[in-house]
Amino acid sequence: MLSRKEIQDKLKEVLLNADPQKKDILPSITDSSSLNVDLGLTSVGMLFLVIVMEETFGVTFDDAGLGDFKTFGDIVDFIEKNQKD
Repeated sequence: MLSRKEIQDKLKEVLLNADPQKKDILPSITDSSSLNVDLGLTSVGMLFLVIVMEETFGVTFDDAGLGDFKTFGDIVDFIEKNQKD
């Protein structure tokens, strides 16, 4: 099981791989960072992110809708709660 810090770091890495232009904002991302305002994620960007997160963290987003996640911390919470041992 990954620690919360490890999840945050890996998730930032996923964001960077998806959009290298986000490199400058990575250090300022906190749990309260808005996915669409602070990180600039569109619905298409979120869909891509969900696919990559499922592969990276081994979690499934079946029961969660994209609208369930408003902040970076929401995603970290979900992964933390649903990661497999």
